[in-house]
Amino acid sequence: MNIELIANKFITWLRYDAKYLHKEIIQGVKNLIRWFPTIWKDRDYDHFYIYELLRVKLENQAVYISHKDRHTTAQRDAEKMMLASRLITIQQEDMYDMEYTDYHESKFNFLDVTDKDGLPEKYKDSKRLEIDVISERFDEYFERYPRQYKRVMSGEVSRFNYPIEEKDKKLIAMEIAHENQDRSRKLLFKLLDNNISRWWD
Repeated sequence: MNIELIANKFITWLRYDAKYLHKEIIQGVKNLIRWFPTIWKDRDYDHFYIYELLRVKLENQAVYISHKDRHTTAQRDAEKMMLASRLITIQQEDMYDMEYTDYHESKFNFLDVTDKDGLPEKYKDSKRLEIDVISERFDEYFERYPRQYKRVMSGEVSRFNYPIEEKDKKLIAMEIAHENQDRSRKLLFKLLDNNISRWWD
């Protein structure tokens, strides 16, 4: 071990960094307090929590950059960060994936499993879900997203791999919902890709 090298590093630290040590400690404590609620609720089993860490960080940085306002694009950068935060919330809450459910009313029936279901013996005491659509307003939903409706009906979007003529309105609505959710996710990462390296103060 080179004693002289260690001594030089220590002298450099004393000269340039040691005088700011108290500020670093204060900032570190503030960070621990500010992040505690997020970290306390963090889990490792779902992408929701990956998004949550990124969302909180973007919002914190947006507030900081907007408040400091040290460069000509600071306010615009903060707006873009908050937009990214809103797009993250859309992903976390599956907003577009679930939107189509507002356009129909269904009855959920939990029925006993029978031999006709062809399930293994260990599932014989289980229930199967049968969903009956009582009423629907899917045409209104399709009018909201004419471009996506056209893509589904042309076969360009076909996640469920059903022939078009076999798709009922609910299935078409589900295709549109998944497409919208996917588009919002791509927009989020495009926004980050195009801007994140410029988001600094």
